[in-house]
Amino acid sequence: MKRYGSLRWILLAAGIVAIIGLTGMNVYSLYALHENTLESNRENKKLQIAEFSDKIRYRFFESYYGLGSTDIKHLKSTFRKTGQFSKEVVSLLNEAAHDSIYDDIYFIPTGSGICKNNKAILKYDEQLEKFIRTSTYPREVVCDGMGITRTQMKTLIDEYRYSNKVIFDSHRSVTIAIIDPSEKSIFGYLTMPFNQDYLRNEYLPQKLVEKFGTTNQSDMHVWLRDWVNNEIIASSDTTVKYDHEKVHFEQDFPSLFDYWELQVSFTDQSAVAASNASLIKNIVVLAAAMLLLLGSLVFMFRSAQKERALAERQAGFLANVTHELKTPLAVMQAAGENLADGRVTDKTRLKNYGNHIFNEAIRLRKMIEKLLDVAKADAGQSLVEPEPIDLSEKLYSYIDEHEEYIEKKGFTLRTTIEDDIPMAMVDPNSFETIVSNLVENAIKYSTDEKFIHIRLTVKNENLVFQIEDHGVGMKQKVISQIFEKFFRAEDTLTAKTKGHGLGLSIVNNLVELNDGEITVSSEPGKGSTFTISFPAILEEKDTTKQHTPSYSSESDSLNKESETYVN
Repeated sequence: MKRYGSLRWILLAAGIVAIIGLTGMNVYSLYALHENTLESNRENKKLQIAEFSDKIRYRFFESYYGLGSTDIKHLKSTFRKTGQFSKEVVSLLNEAAHDSIYDDIYFIPTGSGICKNNKAILKYDEQLEKFIRTSTYPREVVCDGMGITRTQMKTLIDEYRYSNKVIFDSHRSVTIAIIDPSEKSIFGYLTMPFNQDYLRNEYLPQKLVEKFGTTNQSDMHVWLRDWVNNEIIASSDTTVKYDHEKVHFEQDFPSLFDYWELQVSFTDQSAVAASNASLIKNIVVLAAAMLLLLGSLVFMFRSAQKERALAERQAGFLANVTHELKTPLAVMQAAGENLADGRVTDKTRLKNYGNHIFNEAIRLRKMIEKLLDVAKADAGQSLVEPEPIDLSEKLYSYIDEHEEYIEKKGFTLRTTIEDDIPMAMVDPNSFETIVSNLVENAIKYSTDEKFIHIRLTVKNENLVFQIEDHGVGMKQKVISQIFEKFFRAEDTLTAKTKGHGLGLSIVNNLVELNDGEITVSSEPGKGSTFTISFPAILEEKDTTKQHTPSYSSESDSLNKESETYVN
C-alpha cells in the first residue's frame, strides 16, 4: 500500500495543475471574448461613422445629380444663342439655388478671362430663373474654385469620358467643370460657394446630434474638427469638451473636405457594462466549478489517505490485539495446566495461580468488551438507555471501587465535586465506561508526576465533568485525531504503552449518544484535561439520597470543598 503513496501525490498534483490550467485557459478565453465584444462594438460604431460621412457626401451632390445626363451639344448651342442654359439644366440650377447649403451659383465660360481681368461674372438669379451679370461676388472663393478645377482638368481632359467633373475647394465651394467629351474641351465652370453660417451652425451640428445623440445614448462622442485651423466645427454632444487624448478613431469628413475630419471617442459604457456583467457571471460560475472540482479532488484524496491510514492502523491493531489476546490466554492456559496436573498443592501458590487466572480473565474481558463496543458503534447498534442519575454518586461509587487500584499504581487522586449537583439524563453504563477509559488513559500516559484530578461542577445549566493528569500531554496536531479509531500518537511512550487506539473513540461515541460534548486541552510535558459536559435536569435534587464514601485508613477524609486525595 505504501508503494502507491508517491503515485497518489503525483496524481493529486497533476489533477490540481490540470484544473488550474483549464480554469486559466477559460478565464483567458472569457477575457478575450470580452475584448472581442468591445472591439466588435467599436467596429460597428466605425461603420456608423462611415455611413454618416457617406450621407453627408451625398447631400452635397444631390442638388445637381442629374447634370451628368445633360445634352452638352444642346447646352452649348442654347448658351451661344441666348446666353442662358437649356431648360433641363435650369431646373437643376433652381433646385441647387433653393438649397440652403449654397450661397449663390456662378458660371464662368472657358476662356472668358473673368478672374484675370476682374470682369463681371454670370450669377444665377433664382427669381428670374436665368443668369445675370454682376460685379459683386466673392472673387477669391469663386476664382480659386475655378482655378483648382481648371488645373486638375488639364491632366484629365484627354482621357475623361464624362460630361462633368465635380471638384471641391476644401470647405469653401464646389465647382463643376462642364465638359464636351467628343471635343476634349471644357465648356465652362459652375461654382457654388457654401453658406458657411448655415453649414457650421445649423446643418452639421443638427445632423451630428440626430445621428449620434448624447454620449450616454450612443456610447461615443463625435467631433467635426478642422485640423488645419485647430477648430471644432460641430459636436454630437456640446457638453463634452474636446480632448485629443481621448480620440480613438478618425474619419475623413468626407474625402471632399480636405481639412475636416470626424474624430471619435468611444466610451463603451453600455457595452462595457453588459460585457462586464456577463464576464463576472461567467467567472463566478467558473470559479465555483473550479472550487467544486478542487474540493472534490482534495476530498477524495484525503478520504483515500484516511482510508489508507485507517487500513494501516487496522493492520497494526490486528497484530497488536492478536498478541495481547494470546498473552492472557497463554497465562491462563499455563496456570490451568499446572492446576489440572496437580503440581500445585501449596495454598499460597494456589491462590497466586487463581489470582493470575482471574486478573488475566478480567483483562481479556475488557479487551473483548472494547472490541464489541467498537463493532456495535460501527454497525449503528450502540444502545444507550438514558435515565436521570446523580453523577456525583456515580463518581463516589467509582472512587470507592477503584481507590486501591489507583493507589497501587502510585497516583495521587484529587476530587472536586460540588454540593447539590443536579441530575443528568445519562446512561449509567455509558458514564461508567467513560470514566473508566479516561482514568485508564491518564494512568497509561503519566510517567514522572502521577497525579489525577477528577472534577464535577455545574456551569451554564450543564454538568461539567473533567479528568486532569500531569502526564506527557499531546501536541495540537495530535488532539484533532485522538478520537479516531485505532489512532495512536507516534512517539516513544506510545510505542512502549499497551493499547489499541479504541478507548477514546469509544468515549467520544458514548458522549455523543448521551447528548454530551467532549473537548481536550493539552500541552506536551504538562499533561491533559478532558472536559465532558451533559445537560443538567434543573429540578430539585432528592435530598434523601445521601452517599458517604468509604475510604481506606490511608486516605484523607473529604474536606469542606469535597476534595479527596489518595496517595
